[in-house]
Amino acid sequence: MTTVTPFPPITRGTALGGVLLLVVVEGVAVGLAPDRLRLFLSGVLVGASVAGLLLALLLARSRRRAGRPAGAPAGEDDTQWFSARSLEGFPMEQVRPLLLAPDAPGLNRLYTAWIFATHGHDPQWIAHHLDLSTPTARLLVAAARRHATAAPLEGRP
Repeated sequence: MTTVTPFPPITRGTALGGVLLLVVVEGVAVGLAPDRLRLFLSGVLVGASVAGLLLALLLARSRRRAGRPAGAPAGEDDTQWFSARSLEGFPMEQVRPLLLAPDAPGLNRLYTAWIFATHGHDPQWIAHHLDLSTPTARLLVAAARRHATAAPLEGRP
């Protein structure tokens, strides 16, 4: 399945070309302006350029922050949270009785809690933010800790 975007993505080369074109147009406008308006026009163009640059930097920074999960450090790779291997070690046999109980949490919510547990969140935080019981969150956190200590040993020959 292909995804269709309404506008093609803007590359750095395209953005640089647009900025260079804008600089040339501004230079021509200042060069062709009458002498008495050149200083005013230069000030307006410099001010508009600085405002545009600040707006672009602000938008780039907010997009970068929006893509990061809550609580993740700035340098951490966001893709590791939801990789194909993120559910390895999930304690399905221990969780199965919870899924069959009345008012059981959904499996997707338990998967999400597992991912948070493997990334170091404590049971109280998980129980509060995902509306799970504290014993369920403790079970997942304990299993995640066991999995984290066993995982380095599994890779050895």
